[in-house]
Amino acid sequence: MIWRTHLAIGLAVALYFSNHVNQPLIFIPVVLVSSLFPDVDSRFSYIGKRVFFRPVQAVFQHRGIIHSYTICIAFSLALALFWPVLALPFFLGYVSHLFADSFTIQGIKPFWPIRAVSKGSIATGGKIDKAIFYI
Repeated sequence: MIWRTHLAIGLAVALYFSNHVNQPLIFIPVVLVSSLFPDVDSRFSYIGKRVFFRPVQAVFQHRGIIHSYTICIAFSLALALFWPVLALPFFLGYVSHLFADSFTIQGIKPFWPIRAVSKGSIATGGKIDKAIFYI
């Protein structure tokens, strides 16, 4: 999916849960940022084109370990230990990204290091991707 679609899905998730959190002014931006975060491993993504992500891209391939629920859970647990208020919105945004990418042709390896791939038939940047964004 393209960054706009991830952001739109993240916004939908954030708005859905925002009535159930104590600090929506922190919750919503964290969900939005974390809905883009898994693409730091791609030099061509909206967030990954930032220079300070080059070391991550040198080590990790796109849609590899960073596009897995394994890392999402690890990052979320680390946040829960140090900044608990960020853990849930980070998790929800990250998971929304992974869930959306699991329907693309490239798919994801959801439970790294297991090699199984979850994929669908949606082309990144294609008509369905754009339709999801507009809906």
